[in-house]
Amino acid sequence: MKMLEVIKSISNQTRLNILTWLKDPVAYFPAEELADYKPSLGVCVSDIAKKAKMSIPTVSVYLKNMSAANLLVSTRKDQWTYYKRNEKAIQQLAQLIKDNL
Repeated sequence: MKMLEVIKSISNQTRLNILTWLKDPVAYFPAEELADYKPSLGVCVSDIAKKAKMSIPTVSVYLKNMSAANLLVSTRKDQWTYYKRNEKAIQQLAQLIKDNL
């Protein structure tokens, strides 16, 4: 894990919020948005964008950057892309911070 790449990928409040929201989607997203929520897939980009009050293209870039840093896992289903946290990578980041900073 490249710590600088990971930290850059979460370098604004919205990105940190997304990680928080995806930690417990049922607690952070309205039930109607999660009507077809499947934990194995994650949360749809459009639902994340709506929650963030940002455009889908902007949120997509954020999500792709966090995926490239291995913090998120994406799953494509038909025309939709879903994201969930990569808990193992997040735990590794926490350990790196604890050990090195």
